[in-house]
Amino acid sequence: MMKRREFITLVGGAAAAWPVVARGQQPPVPVIGFLSSESSDLYAGFVRSFRQGLAETGFVENRTVAIEFRWAEGQYNRLPTFASELVGRQVALIVANPPAVLPAKMATTTIPIVFTTSLDPVQAGLVVSLSRPGGNLTGITSLNVEVEPKRLELLHEILPAAKLFAALVNPAGPNAETESRNLQAAADALGVDLRILQASSEADFPQVVS
Repeated sequence: MMKRREFITLVGGAAAAWPVVARGQQPPVPVIGFLSSESSDLYAGFVRSFRQGLAETGFVENRTVAIEFRWAEGQYNRLPTFASELVGRQVALIVANPPAVLPAKMATTTIPIVFTTSLDPVQAGLVVSLSRPGGNLTGITSLNVEVEPKRLELLHEILPAAKLFAALVNPAGPNAETESRNLQAAADALGVDLRILQASSEADFPQVVS
């Protein structure tokens, strides 16, 4: 799993490259664009830690840095528009959660983008390599797509008598098809049945798990 402190360090490193204004002029406050596919309520804990991490590296919101949030509220088709808005706003940096990475990448080739993703960022075409990302993107990956089949294998080892397993997948997510395919392949190899349940928001959970 990704560590929030590592994520904040990436943002702080990018912020260190912001231009310094000549002596005697009022320095502009750099703006961070925060692009998320989810709601502010769902990401409240993350945003709280994000602000704390910025403060620990010397960036105080509304004093030395500003943050503009764009929340897609689970409507992924809004992400390209929001990404374009942040680019038009000429933000100094864009922070993107997993589903927002590709829309952000398509919106700009010059503004730095710091992302989190569950994909292999090289295979997804986000960066050139893990050691030398290149371009304007850098970030952290949890490699969830690759790890999920291993989780199913581990569950099978813990419960060898179980023959039916379930997996919860967000059908609107960019990795949904790959996740489902990889999980089904793992289930077939283990000789167990797998039911893939779909939920695109918290409101769907009660119906799915009932």
